[in-house]
Amino acid sequence: MNDPQRELDVIVYGATGFVGVLTARHLAEHAPAGTRIALAGRSRAKLEKVAGELGVDWPIVVADADDEPALTTMAGRARVVLTTVGPYAKYGRPLARACAVTGTDYVDLTGEVLFARDSIDENHATAQRTGARIVHSCGFDSIPSDIGVHVLHAAVRADDAGELTDTTLVVTRLRGGFSGGTIDSMRHQVDVMKKDRRLRRVGASPYSLSPDREAEPDLGRQPDMVTLRGSDVDASVRGHLAPFVMASYNTRVVRRSNALRGWAYGPRFRYREAMRVSGPAAALAVKGALNGLVIGFALPPVRFLLDRILPAPGTGPDENARRNGHFTMDIFTTTSSGARYRARVKAKGDPGYAATAVMLGESALALALDRDRLPESPGGVLTPATGIGDALVDRLRTAGLEITTERL
Repeated sequence: MNDPQRELDVIVYGATGFVGVLTARHLAEHAPAGTRIALAGRSRAKLEKVAGELGVDWPIVVADADDEPALTTMAGRARVVLTTVGPYAKYGRPLARACAVTGTDYVDLTGEVLFARDSIDENHATAQRTGARIVHSCGFDSIPSDIGVHVLHAAVRADDAGELTDTTLVVTRLRGGFSGGTIDSMRHQVDVMKKDRRLRRVGASPYSLSPDREAEPDLGRQPDMVTLRGSDVDASVRGHLAPFVMASYNTRVVRRSNALRGWAYGPRFRYREAMRVSGPAAALAVKGALNGLVIGFALPPVRFLLDRILPAPGTGPDENARRNGHFTMDIFTTTSSGARYRARVKAKGDPGYAATAVMLGESALALALDRDRLPESPGGVLTPATGIGDALVDRLRTAGLEITTERL
């Protein structure tokens, strides 16, 4: 649907939270003149304070995360709802459902595989019927991964160089802190999976977000906790590779993109993610730390200590730290014809805060303002690549992200 006659283009839901304020500020500074934006959340006083700090006179919308009638009314007023309110498994399902029902496009920041799976099951058919594009994971999780593979595939296709086969994303540079919201989402997922063996299997499956698991090709084990030599991926990658903390989510988003496109990347497309470290000991240390974090959340005494150390929800780095953060991700592939390619996604700003605010804000603007450039789709629960595609690539480049491809 996405009726252009609706009174608002974008609603920022959760606009008083840490990332919500950053995203609203990005829109205030970079949205085209005339873009109709509103701030939304549960406290009118706090929303008015944010509007005053931003120097905007945008409308204020009040709606609690568990008040589905209010959320449905809110969604029906806008072309796109952008939400930063997580953990999404606790707070996000009513809003995603409201957007699917009202034919309203939706973007969020989730890196929660169980929430995304539930949203697919609950909303995909409804959103296809209403034309809504429900696009999860429009921040650091998982735009660099999903859009990076999207442009990589486009470059290979343009050269008629075959299909993608073994593909590896390498985090070659990264400076930034953990998001308190991401930590809280991890806590919640551990709690849920601890109680339900079926959900543990969903979380462990490499195709947990697939639209049709039985149709997926049998490519053997595709583990996320990988340690490698950099040269095993490409001669240009120095050092060793450790598991990347978001690999267990990002890889599933990329595989969903491939499946939604009819496996256009290729039936032998295998995808993994890792991060560069100085040596084999560091790689093993990172792997141990990530396993230990999950185990620690499941053990009450250790969790108590972690909760005192790790960032709290709604908190984040100061302006100087956000400005000095950055990331560089290189995605290497070998095609079925034997050709080698690399895509690069690079950005300034703390990945989980400053860069994420840009990516989320531009995702919403692309859906609201670039309708004629979006991928052909009847709607549904989509990914950044399948729901926004080249319109988002162009907007991100204009916003300062480096997104390039080259044949090696």
